[in-house]
Amino acid sequence: MKKAVFITYNQALTERVAYILDQLQVRGFTQWPLINGAGTTDGEPRMGSHTWPEMNSATLTVVEEEMVPLILKYVKNLDEVNKENGIRAFVWDITDMY
Repeated sequence: MKKAVFITYNQALTERVAYILDQLQVRGFTQWPLINGAGTTDGEPRMGSHTWPEMNSATLTVVEEEMVPLILKYVKNLDEVNKENGIRAFVWDITDMY
């Protein structure tokens, strides 16, 4: 079964997220380089404004189900060494695709 993995992160982590996908040989993805947002617990807002100048980015990839635990492990490890930047991954079932 295919799964969608949506990864959202401080744009400072863009190269590291690309490295994770490269290391796991995840080839197909869509990236949004500049998005606004804030973490749900203690994340600083990233709005691209004078008050909150930083921005987030996001990457979406569709992978085989077996890849999901590996991606989540890498994302968690990256978050643990870069707490101030913030990164999260969310997984959805893909029920149909063309």
